Amino acid sequence: MTDLQHMFSEYGQKYRTIHKLPLNQLKAMSSIESCRTAKLGGHIYKCDSCGETKSSYNSCRNRHCPKCQGLAKEKWIEDRKSDIMPVRYFHIVFTLPDELDGIALRNQKIVYDILFKATSETLLQVSKDPKFLGAQIGFMAILHTWGQTLMHHPHLHCIVSGGGLSLNGLKWIHSRKKFFVPVKVLSKVFRGKFLAYLKQAYRSDKLKMVGSIDYLTEKYAFETLIDSLYKKSWVVYCKPPFKDPAYVLEYLGRYTHKVAISNSRIEYCKNGFVVFKWKDYKDKNKTKHMTVNVNEFIRRFLLHILPDKFVKIRYYGIQSNRNRNSKLRVCKKLTGTDEQKVKSKLSMEELLLKVTGKDITKCPCCSVGKLIYVGKISPRICSPPEKLKVS
Repeated sequence: MTDLQHMFSEYGQKYRTIHKLPLNQLKAMSSIESCRTAKLGGHIYKCDSCGETKSSYNSCRNRHCPKCQGLAKEKWIEDRKSDIMPVRYFHIVFTLPDELDGIALRNQKIVYDILFKATSETLLQVSKDPKFLGAQIGFMAILHTWGQTLMHHPHLHCIVSGGGLSLNGLKWIHSRKKFFVPVKVLSKVFRGKFLAYLKQAYRSDKLKMVGSIDYLTEKYAFETLIDSLYKKSWVVYCKPPFKDPAYVLEYLGRYTHKVAISNSRIEYCKNGFVVFKWKDYKDKNKTKHMTVNVNEFIRRFLLHILPDKFVKIRYYGIQSNRNRNSKLRVCKKLTGTDEQKVKSKLSMEELLLKVTGKDITKCPCCSVGKLIYVGKISPRICSPPEKLKVS
């Protein structure tokens, strides 16, 4: 089986000797290579019926590792259940133009922070306008930096409440049934805010203009680029509202813990080339296959390793942390949210059963006994002991 871990294990060391990589990319590669192997250690369990022992290696828990996101996603869904109200929700996507790719890649934290700031201010400002909604909305924004072919494509997925708390805080105002606010308005406001903050960062000498974009150190060249971007229509689109609020979190799970490419999309890696599946949205969403050199594949994947401690899921408006215990609570009462339905959370075993379809507490050998924890496997042991002697 070919997956990202096997690819990094076979070709990663050679790639690292050829290319000088930043620390966050080196950490991600190392974590993915070590995930669920003896390098990270683990635990040993013994069946209370047949006596067989089973070794379980630790996960790396790196947010860029395809193997670790299933459980993280389910845990996140459990934690966010109490935020969902019985109202409409819209999925709105804000995308940066291709002309900004070079700047964004060399200034990830600054540009991605500006993307969050411009997007959130746009949604909050426009929704408060009485011409459109006249209310305080709540939403979460999730950063993705890739397209289907793994090229750099920064955009934010926003799940927005179809309505909000009135400006006086006394009632819930519903948006129109199939319509939030005009995307053309959102696009213009978003463009203006993003470029204003980008110019501010440039004037403060916070942006690194190196490599192929070093010409932008010249003020005239940068201003020419900005002028051209003001004349361009920026892509903002809004999908139809969800039919069922209960489906919102399951839908969100597709985006919150997604990595640049899942193992299921990698067909095979052979003779230094990788073949992977991608969906061509411009050709009726047809699934196609792309073949690239393994070094090019690794390069593309590493484009999407986020800076350390960078927060890629953020909450705004009535869903922000400072409003969670005040305005959000008021909104729940106004919308008749039944919080009793969301108070019980799944245990770790139940989450794993939901993700893998397997009961991890049941012995895989006899299918009768229960696995009991009996000891640890220290990190970097080449192989676990065949039998564990228990005194």
